[in-house]
Amino acid sequence: MIGRREFITLLGGAAVGWPLAARAQQPTMPVIGFLDGRAADTTADRLRGFQRGLKESGYAEGENVLILYRWAEGHTERLPELAVELVRRQVAVITATGGTPAALAAKSATTTIPIVFAVPEDPVKLGLVASLARPGNNMTGINFLNAEVAAKRLEILRELVPTAAQVAMLVNPANIANTEANLEGVQAAARTMGLQLQIVRASTIREIDESFEAIARERLDALFVSGDNLFNSRRVQLALLAARHAVPATYPSRDYPASGGLMSYGTDVTDAFRHVGAYVGRVLKGAKPEDLPVVQSSKFELVINVQAARTLGLGVPSTLLARADEVIE
Repeated sequence: MIGRREFITLLGGAAVGWPLAARAQQPTMPVIGFLDGRAADTTADRLRGFQRGLKESGYAEGENVLILYRWAEGHTERLPELAVELVRRQVAVITATGGTPAALAAKSATTTIPIVFAVPEDPVKLGLVASLARPGNNMTGINFLNAEVAAKRLEILRELVPTAAQVAMLVNPANIANTEANLEGVQAAARTMGLQLQIVRASTIREIDESFEAIARERLDALFVSGDNLFNSRRVQLALLAARHAVPATYPSRDYPASGGLMSYGTDVTDAFRHVGAYVGRVLKGAKPEDLPVVQSSKFELVINVQAARTLGLGVPSTLLARADEVIE
C-alpha cells in the first residue's frame, strides 16, 4: 500500500512530467538553410519574394519553419565552409541563392539534403542537374537567364547612348562560369551592333576603383556591368564611380538604379525568389527535387533612374521611358 506522503510525491512528480512529455510530443519545426553570397542588408527585395513564396506553400518564418541565414557578404571563397556548416546543422533543405558559386558550394557539401538554387547560367551546363525537366538528383531551382538577356541589355544601352562606339564590360574573373556565360552573349551582340567591346576585370574593391580609372583614361563611351555578387554588394560604389567619371552604365537588376545607378534590365528578382520560396515549401511538404522541373525566368524588368541620367547629361528617349517598368526620379 502507498502511504499518503508517497502518494503526494508521486502525484507531484507526474504533474512536473506532464508538460515535459507534452513538449516532447510536439513536432519540431523544419529548418531551412539559406546560403547567399551577398550581405544581408542588400537583399530586402529578394527576401520579401522568398517569404511570399514560402507563404504560398503554407509556411511562415518563426511560425512553422525556421531559417538559418548564412551570408558570404561578397566573399565567394567563404561559401563552401558556410555550406558545410549548414549540412552539419542537419537542415531540412538548403536554399542556394548566391548565384553559381553558392549552388556549386551546396552541391559539393551534400548529395542527400535537398537544394533549391537560383543561378544566372544554364544549370545543365554547370553540372547541377541532368536536365531542366528532370533534374535527376537532390537539386532543382530557377535559372535567371542573365546571359540570355545580356544582349537585350546592351541594345537598350545603345538606345540610351546612341553615340556609344566603345563599350567597357566589367567582369569578375573569380566567377569563371558567370563571366564566360556573359561574355559569349555580349560579345556576339556587340559584333552585330558594330560596337567595340573592351573587357575590364575586377575581383576586389580596389580593382573596381582601378577599372573606372582605366575606363576614363581610355575614354570609353559606356559600361556594361555583368551580373555578379561582388558587383551587387558594391553597387553604391559602382554608381558613385560612374557618376564621378561620367560613364553611362547598365546593370543586371533593379538593385543598381535603386542605389543611384543609371539603368538596369534583367530578371524580376523579387518574382524569381518567390518561385524559390514556393519550391522550398513544396520540398518541405515532401516533394523530391528530382521531380520538380527547373524554372526559367519569364518576368523581366527595365528600370531607369532619370536623376542619374541628368547627372550624366543624358536625355532619356520618351520611347524608352514608356517601356520602362519603373522610373526612379
